[in-house]
Amino acid sequence: MKIFEEAKSPEAAVDRLVDLHQTSVENLRDALRDYLDNGTLPDPEQRAAGAFAYPELRVLYETEGSPPPISRAFGKFSEPGLYVQSITEPELFRDYLIDQLSLLQADYDITIETGLSDTEIAFSTVLDGADDLNLDAASVADLVRNFPYADLAGIDDALPNGERASQPGEPRPLTLFDAPRVDYSLQRLKHYTGSPYEDFQQFILFTNYHRYVDAFVAWAIGQLKADNEYTSFSAAGFVEVDAQSSNPRATVEAAPWRRFQMPAYHLKAPGGRGITLVNIGVGPSNAKTITDHLAVLRPQCWLMIGHCGGLRHSQRLGDYVLAHAYLRYDRVLDRDLPLEIPVPPIAEIQIALADAVKEVTGDGGDDLKRRLRTGTVATYADRNWELRYHAEARRINQSRAIAVDMESATIAANGFRLRVPYGTLLCVSDKPLHGELKLPGAANLFYQRSVSEHLMAGIETVEILRRNEAAALHSRKLRSFDEPPFR
Repeated sequence: MKIFEEAKSPEAAVDRLVDLHQTSVENLRDALRDYLDNGTLPDPEQRAAGAFAYPELRVLYETEGSPPPISRAFGKFSEPGLYVQSITEPELFRDYLIDQLSLLQADYDITIETGLSDTEIAFSTVLDGADDLNLDAASVADLVRNFPYADLAGIDDALPNGERASQPGEPRPLTLFDAPRVDYSLQRLKHYTGSPYEDFQQFILFTNYHRYVDAFVAWAIGQLKADNEYTSFSAAGFVEVDAQSSNPRATVEAAPWRRFQMPAYHLKAPGGRGITLVNIGVGPSNAKTITDHLAVLRPQCWLMIGHCGGLRHSQRLGDYVLAHAYLRYDRVLDRDLPLEIPVPPIAEIQIALADAVKEVTGDGGDDLKRRLRTGTVATYADRNWELRYHAEARRINQSRAIAVDMESATIAANGFRLRVPYGTLLCVSDKPLHGELKLPGAANLFYQRSVSEHLMAGIETVEILRRNEAAALHSRKLRSFDEPPFR
């Protein structure tokens, strides 16, 4: 029988989670080493006692009546009872866990406990940092047969998708994602982006053109020697530079970022309060993939800063589109979030994006209205949708769409599904319905003039959101009536 200890404080609870997790990781590495070197199989009794188990966090909330009404979107209980969750990488999530537990402790009479879960850590997740493990001669089938592995039959998004209802008398989940789901995504983030998952910051920008990366790298490196909170810059290809680095721009550009499908760049600040930029490329598949995985980090928000086709005569190349609604023809989320589910705008982000454009461009009044248009963005999975001009023109007319792209609705819909605040600020790079196609000459001139300003509008949005306290971002419209207590 596994023993759970009561924690005197949220900080003490996380400290024990860290110790339990580290012990299990070391046990698993030692067992792998014994097997690879000597053929020694893991001890079944030790496994049954939790030698390889994830730690578990428990919060018991008991009350005679209904929970008190709490207006915030998270950090509250829907029902009294026992709330539990397996936890991975508790040191990475230390601030998040302490914040969430502290909110609950401040408003409810709760008991916090820590111990070992019944779920084991997959051997594949502990290989980093174990350079002495030689897997070359090992059979994967043998490892799977003798060690815990990532069993996809038990890793899913049933909870955030609303497919796992709470059962009376059964423990409820504390968070949207359990430990195996989080570990699965952490490993994928490293694989796709070419950067450590520990370096991702709480404010995330997505773009679909590498020119934005060049502009972000130049700006970020300049920030390292300025008077601000930024401490270092982590770039795809697993390189990091700071104010003391010799020729940091050359170091970043020489990194092997081309090996990675969606290279990521992180201007780091204490507490993860910096900015991450991910070049997701073109298309909804990448957009869903990266947001599926980033969601486990519980970022404060993510914003799409990319290009679009303008659909109105009055729009000019370089104008901005602030998405207020989305026409979802991306298809990749249809099974997880049915098309009839609306994806509402998040007011705090909408205001911040509009204010950022005003600040960066210097436009105001009628000039800003001419430059910045709010409306529906149509997101397609088919880049050559124009070849079905007559059929698509009817849909565009009916929806009143003002822009078309291939990622924005996916990012917004997945933000809604996974409870991460989202927003979209696009820049018009062509007007396909009006004969202004994206041709090399015009496109190059457009890029030279627009990329830096557009990127700075995204960065300024993050600055506005941070100044206005990120906690205000998390609208209750992202949460349902029966939610886990943690954000």
